[in-house]
Amino acid sequence: MLDEIEGQVQGHRDGHGFLIRDNGESDIYLSPNEMRAVLHRDRVKVRIVRQDRKGRPEGRIVEIVERPEQPIIGRLLQEGGLWLVAPEDKRYGQDVMIPKGATGTAKPGQVVVVELTEPPALFGQPVGRVKEVLGEIDDPGMEIEIAVRKYSVPHEFSAGCLEQAKGLPDKVLAKDRKDRVDLRDVPLVTIDGEDARDFDDAVYCEPAKVGRGKGWRLLVAIADVSHYVQTGSDIDIDAYDRATSVYFPRRVIPMLPEKLSNGLCSLNPDVDRLCMVCDMLVNAKGDVHAYQFYPAVMHSHARFTYTEVAAILANTRGPEAAKRKTRVTDLMNLQDVYKALLASRAVRGAVDFETTETQIVCDESGRIEKIVPRVRNEAHRLIEEAMLAANVCSADFIQQGKHPGLFRVHEGPTAEKKDILRNYLKALGLGLSISDDPHTSEFQKIAQATKDRPDAQQIHTMLLRSMQQAIYTPVNSGHFGLAYEAYTHFTSPIRRYPDLLVHRVIKSILMGRKYQLPKLPVPGEAHAKLTKRLEKNKAAKGASDANAPRVHMSAADQQAWEAAGLHCSANERRADEASRDVEAWLKCKYMREHLGEEYGGVVSAATSFGIFVTLDALYVEGLVHITELGGEYFRFDELRQELRGERTGIRYAIGTRVQVQVSRVDLDGRKIDFRLVHPGDDLVPRAMRDKGLSAPTAPEGVHGKKHGGPARGDRAADRRMADAERNRSPIQALKASVKKASAKKTGTNKKGPRTSKSRR
Repeated sequence: MLDEIEGQVQGHRDGHGFLIRDNGESDIYLSPNEMRAVLHRDRVKVRIVRQDRKGRPEGRIVEIVERPEQPIIGRLLQEGGLWLVAPEDKRYGQDVMIPKGATGTAKPGQVVVVELTEPPALFGQPVGRVKEVLGEIDDPGMEIEIAVRKYSVPHEFSAGCLEQAKGLPDKVLAKDRKDRVDLRDVPLVTIDGEDARDFDDAVYCEPAKVGRGKGWRLLVAIADVSHYVQTGSDIDIDAYDRATSVYFPRRVIPMLPEKLSNGLCSLNPDVDRLCMVCDMLVNAKGDVHAYQFYPAVMHSHARFTYTEVAAILANTRGPEAAKRKTRVTDLMNLQDVYKALLASRAVRGAVDFETTETQIVCDESGRIEKIVPRVRNEAHRLIEEAMLAANVCSADFIQQGKHPGLFRVHEGPTAEKKDILRNYLKALGLGLSISDDPHTSEFQKIAQATKDRPDAQQIHTMLLRSMQQAIYTPVNSGHFGLAYEAYTHFTSPIRRYPDLLVHRVIKSILMGRKYQLPKLPVPGEAHAKLTKRLEKNKAAKGASDANAPRVHMSAADQQAWEAAGLHCSANERRADEASRDVEAWLKCKYMREHLGEEYGGVVSAATSFGIFVTLDALYVEGLVHITELGGEYFRFDELRQELRGERTGIRYAIGTRVQVQVSRVDLDGRKIDFRLVHPGDDLVPRAMRDKGLSAPTAPEGVHGKKHGGPARGDRAADRRMADAERNRSPIQALKASVKKASAKKTGTNKKGPRTSKSRR
């Protein structure tokens, strides 16, 4: 009997799909016929029946294990007297039939949420009913309404939560100040972005004698959310369910009701607020010599922006400083302690890569006006170092108190990622590599040694991509990227549930008690996926976890804290995915207005099926498929992570500068395609065709042969192949490449001969 393999179905817009195996091995191809009876995200068991024409294992579904409750969002259409909903997420592969009387108040063309009443079958489409009408596709903010439902982001507070929030006071009461340190005369200030609406951290610094030398007293005051959000209350249950605030352009879905997030728990200027304080003594080397935690009441003396503080620190006699005379000395003290903390960071060997984050600026109707880089200035770094110091102290305090809690753990690269990085560095001939058990400083040393090279961006990107994602867990095994033995999140309890739990644990230790987690809702599908991934990592690491410092706790406590950590980690990823989906939709809509236009850009990822390019002026990423690179065969070099032309030797790798034309935008698929522009190309005919105008076509065969395939005339087949290959993000493609390279090294690759079309 053939082995049955379990995993999750990953649908594709062209009707076929893949089984993402639970054990992390290569995906199994599912034909359109197999996909007819299942839906994207179903859990199934399959048997491998053959190898497809590309050498991939092809499966036959033998059992549907689980069909998660998932709303389907799409547009209501009427065709030939029949009602149906075309899913917005094309990975569902088939339309949903809507019987008469099940359309509710929806009108043709509107975006609706559908609840399935009959699953798909081999000879029948799925059937459903309209559960909710979202509105017209062009309504402002529709992309956000779609995303929150597509990713099951909780976006409505329960009636009990809202009622409880309504009963909270509008200001700090006298009884709430009892048993707290009064810091209202200490000139604590907040420093945030111009568009910030909630302020959960305030800082103050003054010179102090530390031991026998000079140093500083650094205060980090954090909003005391735990005072108002009681364990197991309706507000607490809703906050846990969300686990994090979700940030979209022009809109935030907060973890807490607005009365708390923008009112009682926001450290607004010139009002009393309750806070938890990490009071530190930092020596001249930037090491925290001593610290203490205590509940306090504070009164913010100013609300600064990063831009304003950076300007003041750059010129303490300038116009910005003149407006804030009374606070300039305090800011200079903060700058001094920041420089010391930064020096300590360098000694520690923590990774410090500069990356470009972008901000989408929209008009009132939700249309993108521009995409601008978020520039990190001296003030950003100052606050970051102060928060890092407080987070390290909170982790140490929990460990010293021998109390269970959630640590922010970032583990070193896996064996697979170490191999691919070593091979990449060796291929470059750098003379630098990483050890079998690397320290963060090894990564930082490589980054420093290569920062002035023309391919520095490529090298630094590869260093970053070799690392794992950070998670929340009660088992502390350190933070690799920051080079900390113990680290947790303490500084943002307004928008992150793990920080709220850390506050509760710290308070319990201060009071000599034990904090007991409430009975929390059972986490969903994301939790299950993350659990399997962590179990795989744990198995790969073997006994290395045995050396990790542990807090003694009962099996029940261990299970409860692990569940809370998994839930918060999974929901953090869900929030990121939803935000990226909205940003991708907005960028695609924006780029539809620029079809046929030409831009300069930089290669941000090289794959076996093409190169991803980020445009200079717009910070938008798109794909130049391998068939658009020129009339020669391109081979993907897995070690160097680059595409190389066999005839000319031309190379495309991360950091390579190129000129491209916007050739295609797929709003539903959130994908943008570019065409590489070569000197002398006639862009006018193509631009006219892209705009929907008639234009003369080039004679067949002008561009020669497709890379390793048929002539370019078969555009439809070519595009289907491109869509299938790019179904994953550049990061996911890199992971596939790592697995493939590792399989080749161990001699376990069974995918047949290498071609320029294999996935990364």
